[in-house]
Amino acid sequence: MAVSVLESRVSTEEVPPGDRIAYWERYNARALVGLACSSYAEGGLLARQTNHRVGGLRLADIQGNEHVIERTPGICRDFPKESVFASLVLSGEAVFFHSGGCLTVGAGDLVLYDTARPYLFGFSSPMRKLLLDVPREMFAERFRSSVVPAPIALSASHGSPASRTLRSLLLSLAKGNGPDHADDLALELLGLLAAQRAGDRPASPTRLLHLLVAKDYIERHLHDPGLSARRIASALGISVRHLSRVFEPEGLTPSRYVMDRRLTRARNELADPASAHVTVAEIAHRLGFVSQPHFTRVFRERFDRTPGAARHG
Repeated sequence: MAVSVLESRVSTEEVPPGDRIAYWERYNARALVGLACSSYAEGGLLARQTNHRVGGLRLADIQGNEHVIERTPGICRDFPKESVFASLVLSGEAVFFHSGGCLTVGAGDLVLYDTARPYLFGFSSPMRKLLLDVPREMFAERFRSSVVPAPIALSASHGSPASRTLRSLLLSLAKGNGPDHADDLALELLGLLAAQRAGDRPASPTRLLHLLVAKDYIERHLHDPGLSARRIASALGISVRHLSRVFEPEGLTPSRYVMDRRLTRARNELADPASAHVTVAEIAHRLGFVSQPHFTRVFRERFDRTPGAARHG
């Protein structure tokens, strides 16, 4: 089992503006990777970072104003780092320079690159990214290669269930939670994405990975009355029969799992004071129930009380 463990947290906000760059560079050399930083923002570098350990991996949640970080040939030599990084940009626009050219990176895009090779990552606007640190030994064992031949950009505009699930997984881990074996799942998702990008045939995903992707797809489509086992299976590229086998250890069919998630979400919304102004009918509608009477009936069967009673009690 891999859990997300908070290792360190830092911010430049309380540091005098003239000392922020040096402070940021020292912290990252110790906690993540040796780098040189530049900021052209009028108020200086404003950045914060949270580092988690996830099994054999590490995850950094980095936010800041416009700035540039660089691993020059000299820094690569003086501060060696035997890892492959996967940077998922959540907000902001960036360029990634490397020996083979330049990549344009936007929100939702993921860049896979080797820390032993010089690079420059520059953000022209306020940004946030999640950086997954994969030790080279672990990367080589999983992908049969010790280096990334060249930086790879995986675009959000060509999103797939795997890319969306990786985003959801990393966001969960950044909050300090996530599923069992999250490090293995993250690596499998990276492998699937890299294989899709290269046009290779990816290795067959595990049952656990299929379950994770299916659950993530369900969460994002609970509002759709047409959500069905057939649609979920189609999104994952598997048969309905195989999807049923994936859900067997959960003790629920895919359809029952969808209903359970809708009812649980409905109960939570009804109990939330922030939703007091939202009618029961509106909650039912936005969670994919075709009618309020149907919602009331299945809610009462599941929780032995009506939606109205759940709201007031």
